[in-house]
Amino acid sequence: MTEYFIKRIFYMIIVIACVSVLAFIVINLPPGDYLTSHMRELAMEGGTVSEAQIERLRARYGLDLPLYQRYFHWVKNMLQGDFGRSFTYNRPVRELIIERLPWTIAISLATMVFEFIVAVPIGIFSAVKQYSIGDYIFTVLGFIGLAIPNFLLAIVLMYIFYSQFGVSIGGLFSSEYIREPWSLAKFLNLLKHIWTPIIVIGTAGTAGLIRTLRGVLLDELQKKYVITARAKGLGEKKLLFKYPVRVALNPVFSTLGWMLPAIVSGEVITAIVLNLPTTGPVFYNALMDQDMYLAGSFVMFLTVLTVVGTLVSDLLLVWADPRIRYD
Repeated sequence: MTEYFIKRIFYMIIVIACVSVLAFIVINLPPGDYLTSHMRELAMEGGTVSEAQIERLRARYGLDLPLYQRYFHWVKNMLQGDFGRSFTYNRPVRELIIERLPWTIAISLATMVFEFIVAVPIGIFSAVKQYSIGDYIFTVLGFIGLAIPNFLLAIVLMYIFYSQFGVSIGGLFSSEYIREPWSLAKFLNLLKHIWTPIIVIGTAGTAGLIRTLRGVLLDELQKKYVITARAKGLGEKKLLFKYPVRVALNPVFSTLGWMLPAIVSGEVITAIVLNLPTTGPVFYNALMDQDMYLAGSFVMFLTVLTVVGTLVSDLLLVWADPRIRYD
């Protein structure tokens, strides 16, 4: 087991290093740089900046250096806890990430819990009650959930609640609580708003998990060990949850490796629509403005989430299925 962990950590370091190189190259592929984009915006607004000023700024930000020098400079500082400075926000990248990361993690984890709580019982029910009215209803709802983009669902819900009830469900707080210090009233106000992003972001993932769990469990229920156990008189509930359900959960556990980073990166447009204080809108602005240090730091954050999530998935698979071993 120790050897397994050492191997995995070694592979994780290699993956993170390779992704950091690719991410930095891809982020710098578009022609120009942050200053080019900034000058273009100034020109559209009627402003002008001299070439001498542009060159001074380019030297100040290190944009006049070769790409490989900028990369090694970024990695060296990042290993020391310095992720660089955001050109767009004129603030350290570390501050921007720390400012928005807690809300991102809270909403993502709450969304994952929501997906599992809803998807697992429905998936089991749909498999056990195959072709029943309930199975058909959940199948239709599942396909609708997969088909509707999250941002479109957010817009529809915002329109319905505002037009019918006069309530704005955007953001995580009502306007009067946004800048107020934490209190019981502010926490209760948060609970009134947080269900919207959880449901909106988690709809597609929930629908996908339902379909996956239903399909795998249906396959397991047809296998000979289930038929033999049922013929020997083993109780239906005990038979169902001791063997087929545990095996059917394997694909669900294996999705944890990409589920969390997918939620974090996939809620960008939804976060913009719902006005959420998460990392999504900042990441989007960083890519649009070619803010390389900010965008690269977010890519690295998503990479770390992916490799750590994959390790957690493997451990859960070993726990859930005794046929799987560390070697």
